[in-house]
Amino acid sequence: MHIVVKEELKANIDPLTPEEHEALERSILAEGCRDALVLWGDVLVDGHNRYGICQKHGLPFQTVQHPKFKSMEDVHLWMIDQHLGRRSVSDFQRGVLALRKREILAERRARLVSASADAPSDGTAHAAPQDGAVADAAPAPDALKSRADIAKAARLSNSQVVLIEKIQKQAAPELVAAVKAGTISINAAAAVASLPVSEQASAALAGKDELKQAAKRVREEKRRASSAANPSAGASDSGADPAEAPWADGDEAADAPVVQALQRRVAELTAENEALRAEVARLQAN
Repeated sequence: MHIVVKEELKANIDPLTPEEHEALERSILAEGCRDALVLWGDVLVDGHNRYGICQKHGLPFQTVQHPKFKSMEDVHLWMIDQHLGRRSVSDFQRGVLALRKREILAERRARLVSASADAPSDGTAHAAPQDGAVADAAPAPDALKSRADIAKAARLSNSQVVLIEKIQKQAAPELVAAVKAGTISINAAAAVASLPVSEQASAALAGKDELKQAAKRVREEKRRASSAANPSAGASDSGADPAEAPWADGDEAADAPVVQALQRRVAELTAENEALRAEVARLQAN
């Protein structure tokens, strides 16, 4: 059977780790390929890893046609929704998928607006669009118009979505690969993405320790620049990039406004304590 594997669709899939791939291969060798591969025509939509293993060992497999796909966009959206619901997909990949879904839905909305603007005013109808180009292009109810919508769809915080957007826009391919492999956290990768592309690539190729050092250097430079511009704010400047904050070593960035409020409260209590000490000393002197 002729099956087409499209790289643009494989990009929607978070690659299996070597251990996960070996476990899947052992299972298929022992029990066969139990789940049918999902196709749209001859295009492979779901089951890329299973298909590769079956091809490698010459094992049989079943296929099923998805009945509702009318365009490649439908295929992408279905794959994205499938992977957004899987716990095994990394935080970074879920963010990337949710952002990609937003782009697809935005493109659909733009086409619908354009089609409405081009509609004849004499009541005649256009010819029916082919291949689901416009007629089947209505955005889904969850159109992901805001960053909060994207964060909810990807089960991430708003700040994580901001960091993933930064990585997508600024990161070198080597740095992106390191994030996908789990070599560097989302927050640290967003900090390293501030560097020139050549420096990002060098750090990523040098490995985990060099990436950590690169992220640390970026954060320290950011704090120094912030302190120089506003000595009273220092590292707690509310305009600081959450990816470059000193506490941003994991994937959950600390809530900067809360930290700043606590710091201010500590300063107030310290001042009150000093005032009370002075008052006690005055009373004792009298």
